[in-house]
Amino acid sequence: MAELPALDGADGKVALLDRDHSILAFNERVLDWACRPEVPLLERLRYLCIVSSNLDEFFEVRAEPHLTAARAGVDQGQQSTASFETLTASVKSLVSRQYAVYNDELMPALAKRRIRVVSHGDRDAKQRRWVKQHFESEVRPLLLPVALDPAHPFPQVANKSLHFIVQLSGRDAFGRANQIAIVKVPRVLPRLFRMPANVSGKETLFVSVSSVIRAHLADLFPGRTVGDFSQFRLTRHSDLAVDEEDVKNLRTALRQGLQHRHFGQAVRLEVSAGCPDVLSNFLLTQFELPAQALYRVQGPVNLVRLSQLIDMVDAPALCFPVHQGIYPVQIVPGVPIFDQLSKRDIIIHQPFESFDGVLDFLREAVHDPQVLAIKQTIYRTGSDSALMDLLREAVRRGKEVMVVVELKARFDEEANINWAEMLEAIGAQVVYGVVGLKTHTKMLLITRREGRQLRRYGHLSTGNYNLKTTRLYTDLSHLTADEALTSDMEQVFVHLAGQSRLARLNDVWMAPFHLHRMLIQKINEIADGASIGRPGRIVAKMNAFTDEALVAAIIHAGKKGVKIDLIVRSACILPPQVPGFTENIRVRSVIGRFLEHTRVFYFRSGDVEDLYLSSADWMNRNMMRRVELAWPVKDAIQRQRIIDECLVAYLHDGVDAWDMRSDGRYERVDAKKDAVPPDQKSHGAQQALVNRYSPPRDRKTTSS
Repeated sequence: MAELPALDGADGKVALLDRDHSILAFNERVLDWACRPEVPLLERLRYLCIVSSNLDEFFEVRAEPHLTAARAGVDQGQQSTASFETLTASVKSLVSRQYAVYNDELMPALAKRRIRVVSHGDRDAKQRRWVKQHFESEVRPLLLPVALDPAHPFPQVANKSLHFIVQLSGRDAFGRANQIAIVKVPRVLPRLFRMPANVSGKETLFVSVSSVIRAHLADLFPGRTVGDFSQFRLTRHSDLAVDEEDVKNLRTALRQGLQHRHFGQAVRLEVSAGCPDVLSNFLLTQFELPAQALYRVQGPVNLVRLSQLIDMVDAPALCFPVHQGIYPVQIVPGVPIFDQLSKRDIIIHQPFESFDGVLDFLREAVHDPQVLAIKQTIYRTGSDSALMDLLREAVRRGKEVMVVVELKARFDEEANINWAEMLEAIGAQVVYGVVGLKTHTKMLLITRREGRQLRRYGHLSTGNYNLKTTRLYTDLSHLTADEALTSDMEQVFVHLAGQSRLARLNDVWMAPFHLHRMLIQKINEIADGASIGRPGRIVAKMNAFTDEALVAAIIHAGKKGVKIDLIVRSACILPPQVPGFTENIRVRSVIGRFLEHTRVFYFRSGDVEDLYLSSADWMNRNMMRRVELAWPVKDAIQRQRIIDECLVAYLHDGVDAWDMRSDGRYERVDAKKDAVPPDQKSHGAQQALVNRYSPPRDRKTTSS
């Protein structure tokens, strides 16, 4: 086994859990949704595809150090031959269960509803004629098979692209016996084609592009005999690495780096289960991969692309009911939001309440002649953004617009570069944050003239300014005119633009300067109080918990008697319920219809309580290598609302919650074990919030 870090304690050492295995355990919990019979069938398929997408990113980002260590024969440390082998075994076990669900549960269940992906062997004569015609008109013109010989070396294989490897017999047009050919499946081709009604009858039938090509491989090699063949798909390390200290223009360097991302180091090879050893070994040699990096799968090697089927089937009964995000309850329609903020702060709980409130806040600022300046951070907005359109309109109306664009937002680099260039071209001031740090915080600051004074209004959020994810992720938006908070936001923008020394902040904790230190200090203060008999309580909700210093502080507080609950969606390296160390600590993960993304940190010592919202997870990268903010919620009523909806509801979830055991394994909470009266139906926290914010007919709503 790989060596794991351990923390010293009075009673010895407690071994921390492995981060990468914890990430894989998270995907096992996602896979559980694909196994639940009560979940609508197409949604089960969606969760199956999400697991594939998550595993793709795992290999693109996390696998390379383990593979490199194994190649080098490293036998110690967290990245070693042992870590590579154990991770590989864990992933293969997960993938095997994933395809078992696909083949044994989902596809048969869809077939009962007359929805099928039809293989070549199951097509009737009429369907085969249609496939043949479709191949000739839509597929074949885009294919370019390459027979390998000294003049035609193995072609470049891009990350996650679909290919066929084909073994040929006979001789080519020049009398040569070249035996191997490669067929690339272009990305522009849909991975599924829906058969027309005159061919499919009363069923909803699809054919995969791989099945279409497979059925007509011989047509691609006239005069040759096609023998063995297989689909294959290669995953490459895709985390961009740019030496920011050694480039003159980060945007130019990143754009150049994007051109090479698809051709990084190979880390995983997927092939069909029936791929002959001679072909799989040939591919492993070609990509310089060990045998353990080969994944034989019982189905499509690009399972993630099967999500296209969900959008191509018109069957609302097989999907979740359409969620209607209610217009934020704390915003009064028809009353200027600036006027409302002059009286109180506003909290928006997404996606149960819609992001439209934030858009209306910005829209009001854009069209208000008294607004002089708009400043905003951009981390992920997507390629089509109403928010960016509003910023463009603000520039057109003569307002000062300053945008901090994070160019290194993983897998969103190209979209962010395009937005930066567009905004610069129309006269906005665009900066790229601080060299060596990712600007991950999410904030929007508006400066408005009111009489003889300038007043600031701000928006702080735990999530991104991305209209798609605001409908899929749980997040909190905080609108405020609080002088201390908005002054801190102004100072942060000044620091990011001018890279001057950061002024002393009033309320905000900022990484990498003092967020880490202040969190540890707060945890230690509560621990000190508990040691003298003052009741202590910590509840923290986040996406991941992997920072060892914060883990040590939490363990110390728990040993002092502080009652601690950690609601961690994904990776967590702290083992709870370990005798002598973590008896007072519980770790829970909630996986639901929406992706849990809210970061909420609650601290109480005696009768004094504090609650912070943040853009940061408790990870070393967030604390030391990113610009992050955590800010207090001062209003007691707002604070209690957040406690009730984001913490208490999740601690009492009897449907979608998983509790971690001391060995790192998770057990799904059984609602029957909880004190739920027999006449009351147990709900997951997310469903309870959906029910609470179901929109009445007389209120403004938005569909997600």
